[in-house]
Order: sequence, then structure tokens, then C-alpha cells
Amino acid sequence: MAHYARRRCRSACAGKEVSLMKKVHVIGGGLAGPEAALQAAAAGCEVTLYEMRPHRSTEAHQTSDFAELVCSNSLKSESENTAPWLLKQEMRRAGSFLLKEADATAVPAGHALAVDRVEFSRRVAEAIAANPRITVVREEVISLDESGDHITVLATGPLTSPALAAELQRLTGSDQLAFYDSIAPIVDASSIDMEKVYFAARWDKGTADYINCPFTKEEYDTFLDALLTSEKVELKEWEKGQYFEACLPIDELARRGRDTLRFGPMKPAGLTNPKTGRWPYACVQLRQENLRADSYNLVGFQNHIKYGDQAKVLRLIPGLENAKFLRYGQIHRNTYINSPAVLNGTLQLKAHPSIVIAGQLSGVEGYTESIAGGLLGGRFAALLARGEEPVAPPRQSAHGSLLHYITHAEAKHFQPANITFDLLVPLEEELRKKIRDKKERHRLQCERALEAWGAWLAQSALPVG
Repeated sequence: MAHYARRRCRSACAGKEVSLMKKVHVIGGGLAGPEAALQAAAAGCEVTLYEMRPHRSTEAHQTSDFAELVCSNSLKSESENTAPWLLKQEMRRAGSFLLKEADATAVPAGHALAVDRVEFSRRVAEAIAANPRITVVREEVISLDESGDHITVLATGPLTSPALAAELQRLTGSDQLAFYDSIAPIVDASSIDMEKVYFAARWDKGTADYINCPFTKEEYDTFLDALLTSEKVELKEWEKGQYFEACLPIDELARRGRDTLRFGPMKPAGLTNPKTGRWPYACVQLRQENLRADSYNLVGFQNHIKYGDQAKVLRLIPGLENAKFLRYGQIHRNTYINSPAVLNGTLQLKAHPSIVIAGQLSGVEGYTESIAGGLLGGRFAALLARGEEPVAPPRQSAHGSLLHYITHAEAKHFQPANITFDLLVPLEEELRKKIRDKKERHRLQCERALEAWGAWLAQSALPVG
């Protein structure tokens, strides 16, 4: 395209041909933004990274740090041949900067990759500060330049400021959608009654890093009754109660039936209590928050309950009767664009192709998926800055499948997605009939995905790792 043709000039002094790459502006210092900035800089681009905190904060952030993990500290499963594992394996092979820091700051979490969130943010900030091609600007961006003079990666995430959201709405001509996301409660480890809990990993996968709080039927009924009668946070005018189904608050789940929690975040299956030799009636899992192991978060316990009632309800969990909570659970609004309607296959706005949307704003859900979106967004932006056309990753790969979903789903009913095997291209019908074992089918899908991903990376003009 002529619009992106590489401009060249002659150096009067050296007489050498010099490429004039466009600069890359990355807006957002969460997960996708820093990954995109580091990817573009590694490709030789001059990058300006904008972050509005601390001048303007959000409903969920507690710091102004880059890559702050506001919900849990888990980047999902590391079990071989699972969909989250596949996505991370592809990211590692592509040289994801943030995943490298996540691996370096990992804390025990069974078969999951969980990080010390403070150390993780610190290391990401160090990587950005050490890169001479990245300039950090701490100010709120309220307008977007669609002229094409530079390439913009918009990675402001689920809590995009109202002014920038309005600007994005102006450019796309489509309504911003909203759903709720979560923050899990965090408890001081020293306040847990270790006599009432036990360490175990579900189905003994990985190491026994989770603290499990077992319920009898009577304890569960008491807990559930208190939960159902607790006082909820009053919805603000801009809130619509449009929850993301994969991240429902426990108070909403409880209203759907007395056993719903037992098949969700309080599922006891595979968590044998060594004191009884049996599964409990229900169970709450606590996951280590940091390397010091002095705090744990309550897995899947996001809620919309007022803090006073929340303390009373959570202290009905066996082992947490005298718990000291370092942070209570919250639900906050997230925004994302209607990607199938406004994005092309390489995350560019169809109407303004010099603007790339990355991370949760594009309709992916989860930390790992957000970093993956930043990786793609940064690489696409670098190619555009060089005057080259980006090419989407192969559909067989995890990245390609996730990208295909957000750009090809039904626009009318679009909702954010995590990476799952449902998004990946299934095996050929003949193979599906021949191989009945689901684990073996998944292994073959992962093998095919990594091969396709490797070929795509090899064909790219950009550096890897």
C-alpha cells in the first residue's frame, strides 16, 4: 500500500541509503502495552510508551507500576498440552519479554504459573527503563492520531479512561461494550488456622502448593446462607450488571442454585483431605501471592459484597475464622471493543489502519492472553512502521486461533474469550475418528500448532527472542 511505503533519503555525509521508520506510540502500561513496546523496540523502532498513572488512576489499580496484576497472580496452567500451556509455549518461542519475567518471578502454584506480582512489575519496569529505544511519558492520552504519521498501539485495557473511550468510539463508530471483571480477596498467611486446612493440588497435578479449606455440608450451608443475605455494593449509574460468564462473582453464582458454587470455585473434586482420605463437601483454595509466601489469594472469590459483610462471610470459611484480609474482593467494569466489526486480521482498525488494538481492549480475557495480544500488536506495529504489511499468525496456532476468534466471531453477540481448545482448528475428521482419547487429540493439536507457529516466526522479518 502506498500509504505505508517506506520512505528513504540519501545521507549527504555518508552517501548511504537510510530507512526512515515511523515511530511507534504505545498507549497503556498494563500487560499488553509494555510487551508491545519491548517487541517494537527489539525490532528497531523508536517507541514512546504512555501511561496515565499516577496522574490519573482507575477503579482497580493500586499502584502506578507497569504490568500491575490487579486480579489474581496466576498466568494459568503449565500442564503440558493444555491450551494455556500452548499459548505460553508459543510466546516463549517468540521471545515474549513479559513471560520471561513471569518465569523469573514464579511462585509455587502446583501446575500453574503464578508470579510474585510486586517483583514481576519491578522487573518489567527495569526492562523498559534499560531499553534506549523506549521513552516513557506519564500523562493521559485523550486523542488518537489517525493520520498515519506514526503507528499507534492502543493497549489501555479494560479500564480505559472515559475520554479515551469516547475518542475510540468516535473513530470506530460503534458503541463501547462493558462487562465486569474481578479482584480476588487476599489474606495474611499468618492469620490462617493451619490446623483446619491442608496443602494439595487438584488431582495431585504438580506440587501441593494450594492451601485447601474443607467444608462439611453444614459449614457450606451456613456459608451459603450468609453469602445470599449479605449486603451488595450498590450499582453505580454506569453499571449494568453485564457479567462476563467466565468470571462471575460468587454472590451471583450463589443465586443460581445452592450447589452452583460446589461445581465452580468451591469444587472439591480431586482434593483429597489427608485427614479423612475423602474429598470435602466443598472447598476453597488459597494460592500463594508472593515469593515470601506471607499472603494468599482466594481463588475465584471475586464478589460484589460490601467490605463489612464480606469480612463476616469470608471468616465462615474453615481456617479463616480469624483471618486478616490484606485486600477484599471487588468487581469492576471492563470495556472492550466490538472487534469483529472494527478490526482486521492483524489487529488494525479497519477504518484507521495505523491504529492497532492490543490486549484486553481487543476482546481477549486473561493475563496470558493480554500479553500475547501485546506481543502480536508490537510485532504488527513494527512491520507497519517499516512500511511492510503484517501477516496474521496461522490459524492452527494458539495465537492465530485467538486472533481469528476476536476478528471473526458474530459481532452482535461478541464476548471476550480465553484461549481454549474450542478456538483451535480441530483435527481432520479421519484422525478424530481414529483417536478417541482426548488427551492424545490435544497433544496432536499442540504439536501441529507449534510447528505452524515456528514456521510463521521463521518467515518473519522480525527478530525472535
